[in-house]
Amino acid sequence: MASYCLTVTRLRLVLGSGARRFHVCSAFSAKAKVAMSRFEPNSTVNYGKMHENINIVRQRLGRPLTLSEKIVYGHLDDPVGQDIARGRTYLRLRPDRVAMQDATAQMAMLQFISSGLPRVAVPSTIHCDHLIEAQIGGVEDLQRAKEVNEEVYNFLASAGAKYGVGFWKPGSGIIHQVHQFKNSSLWRISSQDKTLTDCLVPFLGQIILENYAYPGVMLIGTDSHTPNGGGLGSICIGVGGADAVDVMAGIPWELKCPNVIGVKLTGSLSGWTSPKDVILKVAGILTVKGGTGAIVEYHGPGVDSISCTGMATICNMGAEIGATTSVFPYNHRMKTYMEKTGRGEIAVLADQFKEDLVPDNGCEYDQVIEINLSELKPHINGPFTPDLAHPVSEIGATAKKSGWPLEVKVGLIGSCTNSSYEDMGRAASLAKQALDKGLKCKAQFTVTPGSEQIRATIERDGYSKILRDVGGVVLANACGPCIGQWDRKDVKKGEKNTIVTSYNRNFTARNDANPATHAFVTSPEIVTAMAIAGTLDFNPETDYLTAANGEKFMLEPPTGDELPSKDFDPGQDTYQHPPADGAALTVIVSPSSNRLQLLEPFDRWHGKDMEEMRVLIKFRGHLDNISNNMLIGAVNIDNEAINKVKNLLTGEFGGVPDANGVNWVVVGDDNYGEGSSREHAALEPRHLGGRAIIVKSFARIHETNLKKQGLLPLTFADPKDYDKIRPDDKISITGLKTFAPGKPVTAVIKHSNGSQESITLNHTFNKNQIEWFQAGSALNRMKELQ
Repeated sequence: MASYCLTVTRLRLVLGSGARRFHVCSAFSAKAKVAMSRFEPNSTVNYGKMHENINIVRQRLGRPLTLSEKIVYGHLDDPVGQDIARGRTYLRLRPDRVAMQDATAQMAMLQFISSGLPRVAVPSTIHCDHLIEAQIGGVEDLQRAKEVNEEVYNFLASAGAKYGVGFWKPGSGIIHQVHQFKNSSLWRISSQDKTLTDCLVPFLGQIILENYAYPGVMLIGTDSHTPNGGGLGSICIGVGGADAVDVMAGIPWELKCPNVIGVKLTGSLSGWTSPKDVILKVAGILTVKGGTGAIVEYHGPGVDSISCTGMATICNMGAEIGATTSVFPYNHRMKTYMEKTGRGEIAVLADQFKEDLVPDNGCEYDQVIEINLSELKPHINGPFTPDLAHPVSEIGATAKKSGWPLEVKVGLIGSCTNSSYEDMGRAASLAKQALDKGLKCKAQFTVTPGSEQIRATIERDGYSKILRDVGGVVLANACGPCIGQWDRKDVKKGEKNTIVTSYNRNFTARNDANPATHAFVTSPEIVTAMAIAGTLDFNPETDYLTAANGEKFMLEPPTGDELPSKDFDPGQDTYQHPPADGAALTVIVSPSSNRLQLLEPFDRWHGKDMEEMRVLIKFRGHLDNISNNMLIGAVNIDNEAINKVKNLLTGEFGGVPDANGVNWVVVGDDNYGEGSSREHAALEPRHLGGRAIIVKSFARIHETNLKKQGLLPLTFADPKDYDKIRPDDKISITGLKTFAPGKPVTAVIKHSNGSQESITLNHTFNKNQIEWFQAGSALNRMKELQ
């Protein structure tokens, strides 16, 4: 009887009453099954289930819902019983699919193999876009990457085949773009490159946009720019590999219930102003931390003036303000884009469920920003941080005052942020104007297509030729310089210089490993104009160029088609379908490999407080490049040196990874782990004896990664307590026997002079995450529950 009552209650919550109930029942029966993508005909779009969950939650909360809430709560594992409070409770969710780029996929697949499960539970894909280094040109760089990374590609292809994961071969394109556009993905990152870190981001989003994103889908990707898919009305969230393993294993995925920041857009874009300027403006308002713990939801009448791929650009760079993800409401621009990319059936279905794919009237946001697009001017952000925003009209004066180099050495367009057909067309329109006046770029100029589909289409339509003729070099369909995969030769390391890019990040040394490079991010149009002029203080809205015949002229505002009139050229087929049954297949891991190794489980927590652990390193300042080369870029406050820590057993200084053999803690500053979605940054400290990371604040993805590997990510209750810890201290963490959600722990600091003091440390562990810690890792806990 109780079960029957619960069922009736659920139906009432879902269907409502009267005419609305009649309409919903009729609508459900009318919906045909539509495949989520052309690659998975047996996995269908489930708007009916999302609709059911939305109605349950709306009636429970008794208020209108934002679009973000509709999609997130529409994927709840238990919409009836889930505790829902923005910014406070943890949600248990059922994402629709998983996407992994090749650098992060290695560890994710190794962990999935360790789980012992025979096949992934949801549609999942691997995209090879991070391991290709830009050096000569697309064809040559791709071939070299295939040779250098052969064992990695063989492992990923064979693991995908065995466990039911689709595999996008090298050269397909950036993971974010292919998901939206439908064809390829290729990221670039070499695990042998000591400058690697947060570079694992960009091309996953491209692939997502082309193929796998659609309005209302929830997708998680092992790349921080997975939110690219928000341009198609999706909730696409960047996560660590262990989170991906949970979803692939069919386990509910946990996410702290996000706040929602509303960005109301009015007016319309025109002239030199582009979608990129919207997020550059927002970054200047919110800073690199202002979006932390929140989804950024764009709405308002100005939305309809932005193309689908333009919306994707805005969502992509939302990662730079710390946002969980960003999203736009479903509209005619998205419908047209899906029709052009072979997903018209999904568009038809989305039309029928449109009320679930836009915010409710009267919904409330935690914060609202208003931007009039008609008044917005072209922006350029930097150097060294993506939130230092300047109108293009003011950057010249600011640069002169600040001593930044005015000469633009290199202009770089493309990457997952800005490599759409529209972006390339608008850049080519400017290049054509220069060529018509007898000019070529004064700066070096590179072009990175986001996917094989974009490369093939802009080649067919003549854009590539125009960009090459003006002096550009077309690179491989991959992340390339955006993530640091750039073998740059024109300046020496340490030489002060300026580059302008249409990328998303510009932290110190990110693009070329040169800390003296002043990198600025802006739109592809402004990059192209500055590359032609060769100087940072060129404002195309007011300044003149000199033609080959001496005539003065101004560039006309850029123009470009939103989508190709002849449809997209898919280019080469780079997708490997997994077989229906891969049980008999073997995963290829060379026993002599120095890049791949099957995993052994970490040890369980011993049930006691952690006593007198050494301080491995106390570092100061910003550290965005955490990678498998653990902490080698951090400045040790003990000696102001990089990659030098004192071995307190011998008294000698050595490299950070040489600290194996003792239990230790790391003490750090704000936003620890920023830009690193990779598992290496959490696995390596755990492997080498790390037990706790004590900092002022964490980046979201990295904090979760640390928890998944059995480490204790802890924050100072009083940030000033950072100053109490000395590099030669020993630290004990007490209170672990009664470790509980919301209950702080204590750090007892023992100084070398024999004195000691105690400080309070906070944490964000929930009940399930505490079980990960006690079991030694989330993977260990998964095995215990099997």
